[in-house]
Amino acid sequence: MSTTAGNVIRCRAAVAWEAGKPLVIEEVEVAPPQAMEVRLKILYTSLCHTDVYFWEAKGQNPMFPRIYGHEAGGIVESVGEGVTDLQPGDHVLPVFTGECKECDHCKSEESNMCRLLRINTDRGVMIGDGQSRFSINGKPIYHFVGTSTFSEYTVCHIGSVAKINPLAPLDKVCVLSCGISTGLGATLNVAKPPKGSTVAIFGLGAVGLAAAEGARIAGASRIIGVDLNSNRFDEAKKFGVTEFINPKDYAKPVQEVLAEMTNGGVDRSVECTGNITAMISAFECVHDGWGVAVLVGVPHKDAEFKTHPMNLLNERTLKGTFFGNYKPRSDLPSVVEKYMNKELEVEKFITHSVPFSEINKAFDLMLKGEGIRCIINMEG
Repeated sequence: MSTTAGNVIRCRAAVAWEAGKPLVIEEVEVAPPQAMEVRLKILYTSLCHTDVYFWEAKGQNPMFPRIYGHEAGGIVESVGEGVTDLQPGDHVLPVFTGECKECDHCKSEESNMCRLLRINTDRGVMIGDGQSRFSINGKPIYHFVGTSTFSEYTVCHIGSVAKINPLAPLDKVCVLSCGISTGLGATLNVAKPPKGSTVAIFGLGAVGLAAAEGARIAGASRIIGVDLNSNRFDEAKKFGVTEFINPKDYAKPVQEVLAEMTNGGVDRSVECTGNITAMISAFECVHDGWGVAVLVGVPHKDAEFKTHPMNLLNERTLKGTFFGNYKPRSDLPSVVEKYMNKELEVEKFITHSVPFSEINKAFDLMLKGEGIRCIINMEG
């Protein structure tokens, strides 16, 4: 790979030219990494709902042409000036957020919201010089959340790349770079359910199932899944969900149903939908005195969270989390080790796989609501 260092690489990338239109496999030019950047050879990537949301461009600034993708695994091809933590050949996970290790957030043990590199969906260029590293016939193609993994090669800021165990299979652990870690960390790092506790999970998509997996690992005795789609329950059992509630089946609010099922409320709840009604229910369903609710889902920009202050005064705790409170460079390697030690099961999240040439099939599956994660093999 070293023969390409310092040179422009021509490779395939799936380019989104217009909102909601199928991606087109194009030959793109990928410039060498600049200071504090690395160029990665992406081996496997997967599709996350965030990619689809911004590709559809409903409700945010459309930015096209663009290369999406942010859940992936790859190998460092070359490094830019000043990079000492990574070298060619390292196995890595690129991440949509980052860890500069210098700002007040990175220096805080309590935060992972790096001031320099936290997610910015409106930035389509590199943070160092404001330029794109992708082009077609000299015309720039925009980046997405600093990763753009729907390309055989991509350039990332050093702070958005986690070096992992080279023995870890990239076609499996690539899913740990976004949604799975978000849900897992929301439970293990933020909700922290005691062994034997009851946990409610609102929303049984990939993030919610990962939150359930976290509750299973923590030793929860009851894991109650809440979802408007009853077809999700059978799949959810594989992730430790023991009971299922569809709010549509009840005349009363779901928080009241949960309180009756659990003698006053659950010990912990994790909300993974972004629906404001579900967020309020997730808070109001926890037990007074010790209950903790954690919000993960991203709500509508105009949403308002309304609850009676007595719910807080009666010693319920409401928390929010971003990326499961994991610092990408410091903490993701240990999440990969959980998989390597067979503590965390990743395979059950992966329901489909397609070759890169058929990447639009992955979009079709997600739009139909089929499966959990689809792996895209960049060699295909």
